[in-house]
Amino acid sequence: MRAKTVKNGLFGLALTLLIVPFAACDFFDGDERTADTGGGTAGPANIGEVSSAVAVAITGTGGLPTDPARGNIPTLAPLVDIVAPSVVNISTTGTVTRQLNPLMQDPFFRRFFGELPDRQLDQETHSVGSGVIIDAAEGYVVTNNHVIQNADEIVVTLRDRREFEAELIGTDPATDVAILRIDAEELTEIPRGNSEELRVGDFVIAIGNPFGLGQTVTTGIISALDRSTVGTADLEDFIQTDAAINPGNSGGALIDLTGRLIGINTAIIGPNGGNVGIGFAIPVDIVDARMRQLIEFGSVRRGLLGVRIEDMTPPIAEALGLTSVTGAIVNEVTKGSAAANAGIRPGDIILSVDGNSVTNSADLRNKIGLTTPGNEVELELMRRGGLETLNVIVGEAG
Repeated sequence: MRAKTVKNGLFGLALTLLIVPFAACDFFDGDERTADTGGGTAGPANIGEVSSAVAVAITGTGGLPTDPARGNIPTLAPLVDIVAPSVVNISTTGTVTRQLNPLMQDPFFRRFFGELPDRQLDQETHSVGSGVIIDAAEGYVVTNNHVIQNADEIVVTLRDRREFEAELIGTDPATDVAILRIDAEELTEIPRGNSEELRVGDFVIAIGNPFGLGQTVTTGIISALDRSTVGTADLEDFIQTDAAINPGNSGGALIDLTGRLIGINTAIIGPNGGNVGIGFAIPVDIVDARMRQLIEFGSVRRGLLGVRIEDMTPPIAEALGLTSVTGAIVNEVTKGSAAANAGIRPGDIILSVDGNSVTNSADLRNKIGLTTPGNEVELELMRRGGLETLNVIVGEAG
């Protein structure tokens, strides 16, 4: 859990907010709380049934899903029944080493008491989170890196209460993605949507295991896209939603009203660590790219452009005669880099990557870093007052 202070310049106030990776439900040995896995029966083994089932459920009631068995009342229940079995509970057991004499690290106390032997205590910890089955045939489950970080044992519990010890396939801390594998039959995977097609205002459903209570469903909308300044991961391009999500939801599913996975819930911002309607999910396109690399290589290869950049600012924009303050200004190009090979020059202002606008230097870093090395991207840039387009073969970060 990390604190972030947001200052309001208009009133001169400072509000301390907590940026919380949801799997903050950590319990030490002796805590009597247990995670209820939610019960119910497994959904269809063939997730292809989702599309047809949802099509039947969506009628003329303003486009909302309905339940024909109950007089076509507007409800998300038929959709939830289909996709919920693909969302799992994850519990971990680990060990942390605690320092019993923290004051002895202070030189002031050492001056009077001398060098005392360090006393440490290994303490067992338990935490709970969520995950999503993305490949039923192979048993692959996606979750957040921070859910399973430092875990000695990982147990996946399905909605039908079956439990399996999970194998860690690989993690990418920079995007907070982890891939697990369980040896199980009759699993239900969730179909993946296209996060590039999302729009602010789209309805979404969040499914996870908040506070270890068991599988929980909440709804909301997409509040914003391309959030890259949250501070919970090195590479951020989050979906923001007001669907109620809380500690323990980490790794859970964010789905659209067709039952397709569009994101993996990962963090919230709140004054006390609870939900205030500001939650974040990793777009499924990023998850999918990381998943393929982790399964194939066990690690992630990251894209690199090879430039030194800075944000566009109002004074710089005014000096250049620009009306927009978006984009990233290139200050330096590394010799022999992908940028140099493509003809990028100092002074260029990079405006978009593959048609997606670049907000600032952090946004450009995220877009390139999340691109697989060797892939070609199209950069739109401004050079000496004119627009140009360059194709760049993305390099690999060392």
